Amino acid sequence: MARPGDLPPEGVPGGGDDEYRSIVFDESFVRAARLQEFSARERLADHEHPVRPLPHRPLRGMPWQGVALLLLLVLAFGAAVYMGLSAPSPSPKPPSREPLSSTVVPLAPEGKVPGGEPGRLFERSPAADFYVGAAGVTLPPVRSTPHFAEPQVLAAVSTAKEYLVESSLNPEVLGGGTVRPVRILLDPAQHPQFDRSLERPAADGRHAATGWLVRFDPDVADLTGDGVRVRGTMEVREADTDVLEIRTDHVFVYAVRPAGSDAAASLFTVRRELVLTFDRGDLRDQQLTVERATVRAGPMSCDARSHDALRPLTAGQSADGRPAATELYDRYGGSAPLCGTLSAGSQPKP
Repeated sequence: MARPGDLPPEGVPGGGDDEYRSIVFDESFVRAARLQEFSARERLADHEHPVRPLPHRPLRGMPWQGVALLLLLVLAFGAAVYMGLSAPSPSPKPPSREPLSSTVVPLAPEGKVPGGEPGRLFERSPAADFYVGAAGVTLPPVRSTPHFAEPQVLAAVSTAKEYLVESSLNPEVLGGGTVRPVRILLDPAQHPQFDRSLERPAADGRHAATGWLVRFDPDVADLTGDGVRVRGTMEVREADTDVLEIRTDHVFVYAVRPAGSDAAASLFTVRRELVLTFDRGDLRDQQLTVERATVRAGPMSCDARSHDALRPLTAGQSADGRPAATELYDRYGGSAPLCGTLSAGSQPKP
């Protein structure tokens, strides 16, 4: 029989070392302890301090401060990349547009202007074989270029034709009733110059209304006949890797009568040479830029204000008057009027 104070026998529940198992420390706990008990010999030498503190052991691997710093750097870099990708990029500046440079030259007849019925006049003129109306504005062969596909070239020549038709054949535009069909085909960057040219025309090489379109003075002449006779050409080339250029050269022949009169008709000829350009935005929006216009028109008097509207000499009339004087010593923009002579071969035969 066990006496009080005896240890329970081994193998019996609660006996031996079982009741101390919960307080046995593993090796990692011992290594992590901050105090160490003196040995028996050390305790004999020092009775007051049974234990001594252990020196600090460095943590294995990277210190937690380094980990935190690295994490902050990663977060900052990620935020910068996100902001750079999500921030809206500045919209590109629209390409600059050269202002239209135009020259309008009236051509005076050598004698009296021939008259008659429109059909007979056309038959006896160099325009006898011309097409009527828009059919005379023919398209060139459409081929791709080094930097523009065939559909883009087709879009350019089609828009160029539409511009020629609206600015040279539209009856409402010819009579001065509207300019909208022409304006909507222009690159918006040219709208201010176009509007200024139509509102306040000037013979300054920049703001001639007749540089943009054909317009007759309704107080001078009315259109007549069965349509305008047209012949001309278009040439396409690359002006730049991002710009297509089309050069047009067309002759338009109109039958006119004196305004409000049933008098004999006469023919009036306008030759328009244009340089039209298209960037990729113009091709997308079916618009164009008119960079250069050279216009020669007659029969007209040399002193006619041809930059405002065209004022034909009608049947039986002859040119009188002389061009306005040109001041060669004016350094501040004096106008330099131009005038030519309309050859007899450009008129209908008697």
